[in-house]
Amino acid sequence: MENVLSSTGDSKLDQAINQWLQFDKNPQTVALVQGLVKEGAVGELWRCFGSRMEFGTAGLRAAMGPGISCMNDLTIIQTTQGFCKYLEQCFGQSLKERGVVVGFDARAHPPSGGSSRRFAIPVHLFCDITPTPFVPFAVSHLGLCAGVMVTASHNPKQDNGYKVYWENGAQIVPPHDKGISVAIEANLEPWPESWDITSLSHSPLLKDPFQDIHTEYYRTIQQHCHHRDINKSSEVKIVHTSVHGVGHAFVQSAFKAFDLRPPYAVEEQKDPDPEFPTVKYPNPEEGKGVLTLSFALAEREGATVVLANDPDADRLAVAEQQKGGQWRVFSGNELGALLGWWVYQCWKQTNPDQSTVKSVYMLASTVSSKILRAIALKEGFHFEETLTGFKWMGNRARELLDQNKIVLFAFEEAIGYMCGSAVLDKDGVSAAAIAGEMTSYLANSYFICHDQAVIRAMFDRLRHYDNQEDVSYPRQCGGVAITAVRDLTTGYDSSQADNKAVLPSSPSSQMITFSFSNGGVATMRTSGTEPKIKYYTELCAAPGNSDVKGLQKELDDLVYAIVEDFFQPQKNNLLSKPE
Repeated sequence: MENVLSSTGDSKLDQAINQWLQFDKNPQTVALVQGLVKEGAVGELWRCFGSRMEFGTAGLRAAMGPGISCMNDLTIIQTTQGFCKYLEQCFGQSLKERGVVVGFDARAHPPSGGSSRRFAIPVHLFCDITPTPFVPFAVSHLGLCAGVMVTASHNPKQDNGYKVYWENGAQIVPPHDKGISVAIEANLEPWPESWDITSLSHSPLLKDPFQDIHTEYYRTIQQHCHHRDINKSSEVKIVHTSVHGVGHAFVQSAFKAFDLRPPYAVEEQKDPDPEFPTVKYPNPEEGKGVLTLSFALAEREGATVVLANDPDADRLAVAEQQKGGQWRVFSGNELGALLGWWVYQCWKQTNPDQSTVKSVYMLASTVSSKILRAIALKEGFHFEETLTGFKWMGNRARELLDQNKIVLFAFEEAIGYMCGSAVLDKDGVSAAAIAGEMTSYLANSYFICHDQAVIRAMFDRLRHYDNQEDVSYPRQCGGVAITAVRDLTTGYDSSQADNKAVLPSSPSSQMITFSFSNGGVATMRTSGTEPKIKYYTELCAAPGNSDVKGLQKELDDLVYAIVEDFFQPQKNNLLSKPE
């Protein structure tokens, strides 16, 4: 091999290839290199051996294949040897006591024999594929020195990566990246034991944290479940896709932890598949192109919301069907605004002492929307910007937590959301469950009103709609005639000959039902246990009318008119929870 490429006149390339063949014990990558040499594929060899992958604050990310510029067994061994040496420098003896955790997704590259599973180095080694958020969660929960997640997130299928977390549960930032990089260069020759994987089956140092972390993670994220009763009764239908990644089972478990109705899974995409056969790019940030199968399933099942994770389930995309039937994919900034608002509203409801709001923080990357700043100015909590990337938000969150501050939420416009501080990185699993609860809550049609005088005035207005002195209910709403009125507060029912309701009446609660000429029925009532004004609507079509979309629009228009004409939410300062 010494003079195989002597015709190129480049000894540097020859030296890099020879060192590689000396160190590499993976027969598949050795064969690939030997084949390129035999073919004289100098350009491809330069791509593989021209420069070593750069280890930065994002760790490593590159295509899988042979050579120092690619992700493969040897470069992972070299990286991990350097990482281990750096950890020894930083932690000394405590490294052997505390250890590290390693997780991996489902990526694989058959030609080189590489996969996320094979690259993982055993310490606290997950026995199966996991979402990326499980690794930083494990670092914090188990008090470990560091964590490694083998994933390329939403990159193309040929890529893989090596993502590093520090003892604080956040991604590494300078100077750790430089320190690890220097240590890698000083430890390129594989240690004798580095290629020995037999210890995976019997080493006393090997622990599987899967069950413990699985249990603790779902127990922990339930602190964000604030409306379990609504979740249990909600009829909202949601579709979820994991885009051939690891997210399916974990999001199903998250919905179960919140007592939410299980989301419909896109069958063609729910199981891990490193080939990503149904999408060009496995990135839900691409929008409608990645969500085509999700939309089709939603329309078949009558679902109105789609949730999508990227392959390692640290990102979340959301789409909603509009009244006209078209789908709207929320931008990362829009969803960040919604989730931030929701998380704060839930926190405020469970923390009546508003003096604590001064300790509350939300974060966003500098390139993301500043809407949380506007909310913070109104509500009194703190908003901070960081440099781009969750490594900065995670580390800043840790600093704030160490100062006994409350970090409620952080987001970046690239559909990454950190709800709470159990995971100091973006987490698409918990975000999916929280988005599911928010959807169920908002889809239950009611208004919040704490002022009983406003509630009485609103219902009295409907009883004296055209005449302040005599009983006079509305005759139409939204251009649709009202054919009957039943008021179970007063005992009135216009459909009865004597105008007296057959059902029992109760002057201590408000309830009025309107029947419409198009088959619509709407009931408005107050809740007996909460400051809610609820309303229930339906449309009974005439026999033979099967125009579902037309009927849905007719009902939606009627509901809109009822809300605006009867409730007058802006005038009455009602907190709206309509679908």
